[in-house]
Amino acid sequence: MSSLLRPREAPAWLAGLVDGCGRASADDVPLRRRPGADPAREAAVLLLFGESDDGPDVLLTERAADMRDHAGQVAFPGGGLEPDDGGGLDAAVSAALRETWEETGADPAGIVPLATLPPLTIPVTGFAVTPVVAHWRRPGPVGVVDPAETAAVVRVPLAELTDPANRFTVTSPSGYLGPAFGVRGLLVWGFTALVLSWVCDLAGWTIPWDTSDVRDLGEAWARRGDNEAARRREGDAIR
Repeated sequence: MSSLLRPREAPAWLAGLVDGCGRASADDVPLRRRPGADPAREAAVLLLFGESDDGPDVLLTERAADMRDHAGQVAFPGGGLEPDDGGGLDAAVSAALRETWEETGADPAGIVPLATLPPLTIPVTGFAVTPVVAHWRRPGPVGVVDPAETAAVVRVPLAELTDPANRFTVTSPSGYLGPAFGVRGLLVWGFTALVLSWVCDLAGWTIPWDTSDVRDLGEAWARRGDNEAARRREGDAIR
């Protein structure tokens, strides 16, 4: 248990997720390290849940198109642990808050860390990533801090993530098969979609959806241009 976590300060709508995190074990993790694999590098991401005029939401980022790893993909803010972060779960919480501030400008002073999930391993990078669940008690302005790393910062309503019409499965010739979301002009798949799907199940937010809707990842990815245009039109309408 991290000394930085304050689960009792969770609002009522997040209490179910906090309880679910407490029940989750390493056996429940969707991505685990293979026996005999090299020691993983440690990282943490922040699952930052807030509230806006559209109801409860979660903060997501879109990685820059020319990044070396996971270019253009949707992600939670976060990054690798540093020696100054300390040890244990405190290190994961500190890293998640620091990286979120550096990537999006979200002020840690307005964020309440509530719980963590067991680490998940990303096969491509070898990172063992600890998801940190937090409540954005005092939301402030956020946006792209470094365009070389981040293309967009988006608050996605939970109502859109849990809408069965926005959920499907993606597959690729490499054998990949996993959950995906089409929200706010974004294609959310891979690690981020796995965690979001897991979180929805833990919190009791999942609404039955058509798991037989399987789409080719390449085709879905190719439509990102249309998705980006839709997001820009939506942004223009808001302004």
